[in-house]
Amino acid sequence: MATGVLAQPWRGVVVHAADALKLTTRAEAALLAVGRPATLSGATSLALHGISAVDDTRIHVSVPYSRRIKSKPGLIVHQADFRPSDVVELDGLTTFSLDLALADFLCRGDKRTALAALDEAMRGLTPDHVRVLRENVRDRLADRRDQRGIHRSLLLLDMATGKAESPPESILRLIVVEAGFPIPEVQYEITTIEGRKLYVLDMAWPSLRIALEYDGFASHEERRDHDAERDARMAGRGWVTIRASAADLRDPRRLLAELARAFEKRAVA
Repeated sequence: MATGVLAQPWRGVVVHAADALKLTTRAEAALLAVGRPATLSGATSLALHGISAVDDTRIHVSVPYSRRIKSKPGLIVHQADFRPSDVVELDGLTTFSLDLALADFLCRGDKRTALAALDEAMRGLTPDHVRVLRENVRDRLADRRDQRGIHRSLLLLDMATGKAESPPESILRLIVVEAGFPIPEVQYEITTIEGRKLYVLDMAWPSLRIALEYDGFASHEERRDHDAERDARMAGRGWVTIRASAADLRDPRRLLAELARAFEKRAVA
């Protein structure tokens, strides 16, 4: 440790300094520091399941209610009821199963990130598998001893579709719904009379012909002219297209005002 070869993230545990920033190394160190019985949970569990929407460098660990262990800097200890069947092993580490990790994060985590995580977990699944995952998460929520956050969790669970192509799109959808707008359709297809697909809209309110597109910075800069041409073609079909950026996720006032004007005009028309 004196030469910097080893590092001590928490008392009683040392790791190779070169690996100190790796998720799996820190997670293993956390389990050793907390001791058994314990399992990785929350954002850490979701990250191990491959959910990129979560961005929390702290390690989250759950222990039974019978254990009284304090959190430490960078190590958050939760209390929860869990059985051996609730735990799986990933990369040699004990962690909550995906459905339990999602239910846990829905109640404890940031709601925007929670919806994005749900969408990401559902992405690419068949409709039947989406339905099963949704039902499993709902059952996990019903079984929770701690009922805090249940109502919010169920609303987010109903909103998740698995169709959003990125976490920002999920967050944008939550922003507009919380602002009082109807839940938009996700990845809505615009087709020709013959049924040929022309465009796929990030979000849309088809009855009003209002589209909401999220522009990631890099893709928007590269596609500005293409997007402007597409918006013009959509306008020719009677659609109004509103574009949002990362800045609108931080401060959505401009976006919501523009969306409100579009709804007002279309409602009058």
